[in-house]
Amino acid sequence: MKRRHYYILGGILLLGFAGFSLASFKQNLTPYVSYADARVMKRTVQVAGALEKGSSSYEDASSSLLFTLRDPKGGEAMRVRYKGLKPANFEDAISIVAIGQYDAAAGELHADKLLVKCPSKYQGIDKTETKTYS
Repeated sequence: MKRRHYYILGGILLLGFAGFSLASFKQNLTPYVSYADARVMKRTVQVAGALEKGSSSYEDASSSLLFTLRDPKGGEAMRVRYKGLKPANFEDAISIVAIGQYDAAAGELHADKLLVKCPSKYQGIDKTETKTYS
């Protein structure tokens, strides 16, 4: 075989590998979607929102955390079930991102992962709360 044939074969293999990589990458993307879109999509999605106070409960028997997320933009709510340990400082969360698939029969998002954003301990304190000692 001539040297030219090796270049052609190498180019074809490179293009095939690039196409396979792009297809795999696109399939594994998890988009942020609205609550309404999450309810109709049949794939893994990300939804973000604020924890509705007093809505969380942990079921020891099934090791599931149930809570309600509230969309800060539209005020819409979605029930979420996360199977796993309850994250530290969960009740103090500013925002929560749930990654999973919506189960229409149960009426809840079954989350595989949770990303919990808590208030920073390094945020500045309010100057009206400071005390001065004489």
